[in-house]
Amino acid sequence: MSLQNIKKYLRKDMFPHIWCPGCGNGIIMASLLRAIDALALDPDKVVVVSGIGCSGRISGYLDFNTVHTTHGRALAYATGIKLANPELTVIVAMGDGDGSAIGGNHLIHAARRNIDLTAILFNNSIYGMTGGQFSPLTPFEKRASTAPYGNVDHPFDLAPLVKSAGASFVARTTTFHVFNLQKYLERGIKKKGFSFIEVITGCPTFYGRYNKIGEGLDMIKYQKEHSITYDRAKNLSEEELADKIVVGVFQDIEKPEYISEYEKIIEREHHE
Repeated sequence: MSLQNIKKYLRKDMFPHIWCPGCGNGIIMASLLRAIDALALDPDKVVVVSGIGCSGRISGYLDFNTVHTTHGRALAYATGIKLANPELTVIVAMGDGDGSAIGGNHLIHAARRNIDLTAILFNNSIYGMTGGQFSPLTPFEKRASTAPYGNVDHPFDLAPLVKSAGASFVARTTTFHVFNLQKYLERGIKKKGFSFIEVITGCPTFYGRYNKIGEGLDMIKYQKEHSITYDRAKNLSEEELADKIVVGVFQDIEKPEYISEYEKIIEREHHE
């Protein structure tokens, strides 16, 4: 796909963007635009909902119907939008806080309901916009501005969590695996039900610097060297997986979708 095909989906007056040099968020945004273009979606029927933080800025850059919501409530807003107009393609962009801290409860219940949304979790392992504080996704013993001697909290493993909560489609990849990223986004958008794509992305300004991983390119190399497929990971011990990023499709199932079931109730009651 040409760069021009991507540019047509951007609000050019909102550029230059505010993401730091080496940040992986631009890779995720470009992959999303390639997925939308490949699926030939009607831009007027695409809604992008985002929360707060670095990932939340994506809604301002995209020329679709967009909503920049309050912290942690992106899925709540998206649920209301989808219920109001089920024909819309609703995509939700979330960061560590929106998906695992203040918004964690919304995430597990959106998955439990299996509502037809596509949620993208930008996992940069830290709160990048507000000063580099540790988050529920900061790995154990890694450093942050609020954990200068190492994080003593154990992080959520979100992909298995969302899988167990009942989502139809669950996948994890990295900004290094850019072709897989686009493929998973396409599959998630097409899937009837709740889709969750977790993307491991780099934050060189805080996470990379505090943990001596390096610049953006160094963080992408780290993703390449430490990733292991979901199928292969099944045969490894917890110790062998200690420094690994497990990537792949965790779940792809068919099950009743929330809005479809809701509409059946309305139809049934209307005729009784």
